[in-house]
Amino acid sequence: MNFIFPQNYQFKNKLLGVIDYSTAILNIAWDSFIFCSLNLLFQNFTIKLCLLIVLCFPLLLFSIIGFNHENILYVFTYLLKYIHSSKIYLYQKSPYI
Repeated sequence: MNFIFPQNYQFKNKLLGVIDYSTAILNIAWDSFIFCSLNLLFQNFTIKLCLLIVLCFPLLLFSIIGFNHENILYVFTYLLKYIHSSKIYLYQKSPYI
């Protein structure tokens, strides 16, 4: 059986077919940073668990569901470019023109 793929088809490697590898590495790095910092700051297990869920679960959801299946690293770079150069996008019209 032969399959014909168009030339503009872009094959993306994904972990278990769900999440990009770069996004998975970012999630693991963020989760391990939060886990280590919470272990240093708190002794109570329930506080650690609640804060870990609150700080890590939204990023995991955004990386799995995504913004129109966009890589989360690209979304962060778009946001940083927007914050850095917001004067390009936000301007005030003069009422006298």
